[in-house]
Amino acid sequence: MASKNSVNIPTNAKWAQNGVTVAGGKGKGSTTKELSSPFGLFVDDAQTVVIADRWNHRIIQWKSGNTTNGQVIAGGKGEGNGLHQLNHPTDVLIGKETNSLIICDRGNDRVVRWSRHSGTTQGEILIDNIQCYGLAMNEPRYFYVSDVAKHEVRRYQFGEKDGTLVAGGNGQGADLNQLNWPTYLFVDGQQNVYVSDNNNHRVMKWTKDAKEGIVVAGGQGKGSALTQLYHPNGIFVDTLGTLYVADSWNNRVMRWTRDAKQGTVIVGGNGKGAGENQFDGTIVLSFDRHGNLYVADYNNHRVQRFSIEKD
Repeated sequence: MASKNSVNIPTNAKWAQNGVTVAGGKGKGSTTKELSSPFGLFVDDAQTVVIADRWNHRIIQWKSGNTTNGQVIAGGKGEGNGLHQLNHPTDVLIGKETNSLIICDRGNDRVVRWSRHSGTTQGEILIDNIQCYGLAMNEPRYFYVSDVAKHEVRRYQFGEKDGTLVAGGNGQGADLNQLNWPTYLFVDGQQNVYVSDNNNHRVMKWTKDAKEGIVVAGGQGKGSALTQLYHPNGIFVDTLGTLYVADSWNNRVMRWTRDAKQGTVIVGGNGKGAGENQFDGTIVLSFDRHGNLYVADYNNHRVQRFSIEKD
């Protein structure tokens, strides 16, 4: 399945504090050796890193073992709204059953699907007129989309245009039934929807059919204390229910165990910078099946891998 929640990570796991660049890191640019503000990130079973390369208006993949060159697999034909083009994409998923990419084509207010088969030159529109930002899947038939204009998350079955409201939808706000600029998403096997509630500096969990959410990280105002987040973005939940958050403006990745009142910093948190243990805008994160952590480092135009330490 296309879900990313089948990763078993021990509760006491630790990661190398210095990251290794697996994509980009050559400065901002548009060649296949470079990235320009990576925003979305998906790591497949072969450890291929698929990136929404926002300012290059393309999806580019970097295969494991090749850290010098990527391959454009969608867009890359300049900013535009043609079916062969993308406009500032912010997130990407892989649908295994159809071997396709699901892309939040943010600048075009649409969600599109591109085949991963070689020779594909254009995509198809799945949803139009939506100010999408983040995407998630938990089973082959459905995908989830955050809408930053309506401050809500909807679940869609492939082929339908309206979807079903699963989080927010009560206007912009900070109440438990509201969201304020929902960005990235994660959906677990029980259809719990986790939402990075960016401007509320918290992560929310909405159980299936719930009318309001539960604060599972942050929610104590913006800040850098272990109880706080500062514009959180990418999120991931492992099989134990442990939440991992790209705490963007604090330039760190945090781990929040189930029911925890505060988190712990697992990488970063060493100030803004371009060092191996630093970030300049932690936008999104992902894990491979071995538990290695990947982080899109937005202003450093790179993706870093932090290896899980073996016992």
